[in-house]
Amino acid sequence: MSEFRIHHDVNELLSLLRVHGGEGAEVYIDLLQKNRTPYVTTTVSTHSAKVKIAEFSRTPEDFLKKYDELKSKNTRHLDSLVYLLSKLTEDKETLQYLQQNAKERAELAANAAVSGSTNFSIPSSTSKISLQELEELRKQLGSVTASSSVQQPLEVTRKMLRDKQNKKNSGQPIPVFPSWVYERPALIGDFLIGTSLSTDTTVPIGTLPLASQESMIVEDLLYVLIGVDGRYITAQPLIGRQNRAFLVDPNLDLSIKELVTRILPVAASYSAVTRFVEEKSSFEYGQVNHALAAAMRTLIKEYMILITQLEHLQRQGLLSLQKLWFYIQPTMRTLEILASLATSVDKGECMGGSTLSLLHDKTFNYTGDSQAQELCLYLTKAASVPYFEILEKWIYRGIINDPYSEFMVEEHELQKEKIQEDYNDKYWDQRYTVVQQQIPSFLQKMADKILSTGKYLNVVRECGRDVTCPVAKEVIYTLKERAYVEQIEKAYNYASKVLLDFLMEEKELVAHLRSIKHYFLMDQGDFFVHFMDLTEEELKKPVDDIIPTRLEALLELALRMSTANTDPFKDDLKIDLMPHDLITQLLRVLAIETKQEKAIISADPTELTLSGLEAFSFDYIVKWPLSLIINRKALTRYQMLFRHMFYCKHVERQLCNVWISNKTAKQFSLHSAKWFAGAFTLRQRMLNFVQNIQYYMMFEVMEPTWHILEKNLKLASNIDDVLSHHTSFLDNCLKDCMLTNPELLKIFSKLMSVCVMFTNCMQRFTQSMKLDNEMDRLTLEHGTMLGPPTEEERAEETAKKKLTSKLLAEHADNLHLTSGFEATINKFDSNFSTHLLDLLDKLSVYSTNDCEHSMLNIIYRLDFNGFYTERLEHMSAERSQKAAPLLPHV
Repeated sequence: MSEFRIHHDVNELLSLLRVHGGEGAEVYIDLLQKNRTPYVTTTVSTHSAKVKIAEFSRTPEDFLKKYDELKSKNTRHLDSLVYLLSKLTEDKETLQYLQQNAKERAELAANAAVSGSTNFSIPSSTSKISLQELEELRKQLGSVTASSSVQQPLEVTRKMLRDKQNKKNSGQPIPVFPSWVYERPALIGDFLIGTSLSTDTTVPIGTLPLASQESMIVEDLLYVLIGVDGRYITAQPLIGRQNRAFLVDPNLDLSIKELVTRILPVAASYSAVTRFVEEKSSFEYGQVNHALAAAMRTLIKEYMILITQLEHLQRQGLLSLQKLWFYIQPTMRTLEILASLATSVDKGECMGGSTLSLLHDKTFNYTGDSQAQELCLYLTKAASVPYFEILEKWIYRGIINDPYSEFMVEEHELQKEKIQEDYNDKYWDQRYTVVQQQIPSFLQKMADKILSTGKYLNVVRECGRDVTCPVAKEVIYTLKERAYVEQIEKAYNYASKVLLDFLMEEKELVAHLRSIKHYFLMDQGDFFVHFMDLTEEELKKPVDDIIPTRLEALLELALRMSTANTDPFKDDLKIDLMPHDLITQLLRVLAIETKQEKAIISADPTELTLSGLEAFSFDYIVKWPLSLIINRKALTRYQMLFRHMFYCKHVERQLCNVWISNKTAKQFSLHSAKWFAGAFTLRQRMLNFVQNIQYYMMFEVMEPTWHILEKNLKLASNIDDVLSHHTSFLDNCLKDCMLTNPELLKIFSKLMSVCVMFTNCMQRFTQSMKLDNEMDRLTLEHGTMLGPPTEEERAEETAKKKLTSKLLAEHADNLHLTSGFEATINKFDSNFSTHLLDLLDKLSVYSTNDCEHSMLNIIYRLDFNGFYTERLEHMSAERSQKAAPLLPHV
């Protein structure tokens, strides 16, 4: 069971139990994942669980009756549920809570029923009810009861099934029998209620001698055994799904009547089997039920031959009631088994795989009774033929031909082109899915491999290549499962190899992944330097003012003028301007299925104006079938990593620009050089932080993880392994780059913001001094149009420079005094140090508690000389002191 399935089920359970507040579903999900164990159903464990619940229950008969009813309907996971309930009977605290919860829910339901409107009104108890009102109320209640208990007409059922199948197979209507097949009841081999064998006056049987009574009853029985009413034995009308009952003349001699009573169950079984055969022969009930009905019809024909032979004996006067009982006994067991199977399939409304599951389970249950097991085996083999034909087409060619929705794999209409457009359109997971109720129990263990085998072949077929498994053999049902398990294994191995070779060699999957790594994981250094130089001015603009075509042109230029020009897939790289910044995007992803989800999703993305740098990302064109691996979900993860690193690179460039500006400022003899030196030191600490974080992400996270991915891809045996390894690669990169932890992410975001604000502040300071512009202006005056400067001009220029430097230094000092620049720098220093210590502290905690040891490398890099060690130890001691008073209560 997947984590998302557990999440959904836990939330559903909490909703049903009306549990609000508390620690939420996450705590229970974590406990379930850590403590769950697979439950293997055995006959002994099921029986002991049933006994335990029966002993605990106030009405054990009702429980056992309900269990048998559900078992006859072939209900999935019934034994697992019973085992769980038996465990709950041992937990008194849970039982007490459930009883209280049931009482509260019953009260709420009663209150809702009282306040809600009803279809009929009941007079108040204070007023007397007239006879007319009482009769009307009785009729209304009677109609409600009748409508809930009356079985749905077969014609309505057939029409519903027809509509469902025609909807699925549009353009190919399901064939139907002509209407006269159903309108002529005499064509059915069952009893016709309301008709009699003859119009002759029936002689009262009580007036006849014993020998004549026996002769008349034998004749009646021969008719009743083939579904025709006799003179003295008549069939009763059916009520719901009950077995056929018979009315025997009460004047019949008791000794004869006793023997008749023993023989009549054969007629009841024949009636049930005949009805089943006639009903399930219709196309609407599917090919499996049709094949089962055909097999039963064959057995019924053998039974009819026996009855014909007995009639021949009866005409010769050689068939007594005792002889009839003797001859009919071997057939009684066969018809009883057939009737039991027919009733179970009918009750469970089984079709396709569920019918085969029921037949297989019955076959195993008759172990020890060779005749009954052989009969069930014959029926299961016959019924499984159309199912295995669908299975063979699926595992040998990747084609589903299932007009009646009987197969375990269901096809959904999804367009493979949407895999690039829709983040939630998981083509690989949703195009073909397993239908649990249609998995035959003998194929349950192989269901995933059957699904994957057909999917692999289907992908290759979608690419225009016809594939047929060279090891294809007919799959035949047998009690020895290994026979068809081996066939499925061979087909699976072939399909895996075909698709894997197709993607790896013909479609160059690894080369495409390597190309994506070059751009999204910033592998090509010269390309990014060139690209960021070209787009720096454009990306500073608000995102609404940016012209995407201009960025595309600059990207093309950067690709052609760098080592990326040798990449054969460079033309697949595109520009994408996102509607959210990275933090918002990550928080939206991390908030899925949590309490904060609605608040974050409903937030207006246009509240803040994004700059080009914050919205910028790459996108990549991926064609089918590579889009199965590099799908939108994977590309979104790549984009998150890219935006994270791209912004870090931008901050690093800004800090380097400050460093360049500071170098120019160093030539002036500022009186208040102390605060300027503090700014230099802070800039260097920030630069050290950003560069080490980048180095950690690129060389200690992405590169080693990429090498592991390449190694795993070489060893992969099927496409699911490739998907798993690729997803694991991206997940590990996101986790180790602190992008999956909201707490670390927010602290890191604050650090980046402090760095950006500091660079902006320093740039403003530099611009206010006009150092660069002034010095450039003076430098331009080194020469004139008339020729190189003379000695006199050089002396004059030197004097001007000295005067300018003096004036600018005084200006800088005045600026410092008037604007409180030193206080601003100290505030930046304080904020940066606080956030950095907070980050290091949190990293230390996570690396210790959650065993995220790779994050320790960041601490070692940033605290390489022990500068922060003392303060981190102090923070750890404070945290321990706060936790100490809570320990005795834990």
